[in-house]
Amino acid sequence: MRLAKLTAALLAAGLAWPAIAAPADAALLEKLAARLEKLEARNNELEKEVRTLKGESEQIARGLDSERLSQYEPELTSRLKAAEKDVLNMKKGSKIAESLDGIKATASLATVAQRASGLPQGTADAGSQLNYRADVTVELPLKAIGDTEHKLFAHFRLGQGQGLNAPFSSLGHFASAPNAVAFRASGANPDDSVAILGQAWYQAAIPLPFGGFKPRSRETLELTFGKMDIFGFFDQNTAAGDESKQFLNSVFVHNPLLDAGREVGVDANGFQPGFVAAYVDKTDKRQPWRVSLGFFGAGERGANYQRSLASPLVIAQAETQLRLFGGLSGNYRVYGWNRSQAGDFDGSTSKHTGIGASADQRVGDGINVFARYGKLVKGELGFNQALSVGAEFNGSYWGRGSDAIGVGGSWLQAGKGYRNAGGTAGLNGEISFLPGGAEKVVEIFYRYRVSPQFEITPDFQLITRAGGNPGASAVKVIGLRANIAY
Repeated sequence: MRLAKLTAALLAAGLAWPAIAAPADAALLEKLAARLEKLEARNNELEKEVRTLKGESEQIARGLDSERLSQYEPELTSRLKAAEKDVLNMKKGSKIAESLDGIKATASLATVAQRASGLPQGTADAGSQLNYRADVTVELPLKAIGDTEHKLFAHFRLGQGQGLNAPFSSLGHFASAPNAVAFRASGANPDDSVAILGQAWYQAAIPLPFGGFKPRSRETLELTFGKMDIFGFFDQNTAAGDESKQFLNSVFVHNPLLDAGREVGVDANGFQPGFVAAYVDKTDKRQPWRVSLGFFGAGERGANYQRSLASPLVIAQAETQLRLFGGLSGNYRVYGWNRSQAGDFDGSTSKHTGIGASADQRVGDGINVFARYGKLVKGELGFNQALSVGAEFNGSYWGRGSDAIGVGGSWLQAGKGYRNAGGTAGLNGEISFLPGGAEKVVEIFYRYRVSPQFEITPDFQLITRAGGNPGASAVKVIGLRANIAY
């Protein structure tokens, strides 16, 4: 406004000035007036631009207030909304990643083909057998409660085919499971391939002493309950404990008395309800130790939640880690178990008490030896003592660092009551014999690494004096296992 008044005054002065001013001064005034006109024109343009920017600003504000995109919105609004959406997506992804932090998941598929020779003529299902098993596990950490860390664990399993286990069991072999991978849910129809929730348990790890300073705690109380695989907590062994990668015969996978002798009393799928309390001491990091006590539902009705607490399996284990042979690590475990009602070899029931030990020790950079021993102190099974020994040799010795050779031998001593009662062999028990000595099992495998997730394992088993029968023919089992694991 002031600029307009000044311009009018100068123009008025310019009309009167020529009469009194010199010609030079008149020319200067004309130039000044021309520049003022340009300034006024530019000022008008600026005012228009300010009004335009103000209008666009209002449109941007209105557009940002709405979550919807419109083609009539300014480009800046669209770009801001797009950037905001990208940021929100990144935040969502970050939250999802944060919520998944600590979750562990594994998946595996094992397929086994086996053929047996030396079985009696006419033995049912004794020819070539093929089976598969798939396992998926998920470990989910929960939000800590004070200093207590806790988690959930779930294990899903499905499969088809019982392999050669059925004919071996029907013939009275102590080592009745030459294929520990074989699985068929609840013994259902062979055409059924259903997935089951094999394990579902909760575990809390409580640092000790109570109310202490967690970062300095070297002692832990672990409490676990739910449906579980007992061998995940007792009788572990790093050299002989995984039938999908190591030995196939069950006498090497677990203590034969607990597994092949059925002392654990699991359900039809190999699992059972239980509670485990464990005290862990890591004060000496070079020699940590653990003491565990477990109560499990066992037997025909106890393992499937019908009468789980009526006659449970009680098992206690002490374990430690030692460094021998120049600092090489080894694991040593001793345990004992008790069942108030367990099945004897003759179909009766009685109280069973047993003891066992499991050890694995590295004796070289690529050699891991193992041994297991079990003895039934009270009760009568077909065999009352079992010893398994062997070793796994790493392929680094022949330029195949990811391969391995496993060699194992097992000795299953016929029980006194079984020997005194006599035994049967052959089809339907028509051949009688006087049991004695021990059934012996030898297994050799070569695990060949095709890729980090894919392994192929040729396997050979030799079983002699089956069921403690001195006249039993030697049985040979050849097999091939393919395992894919992530």
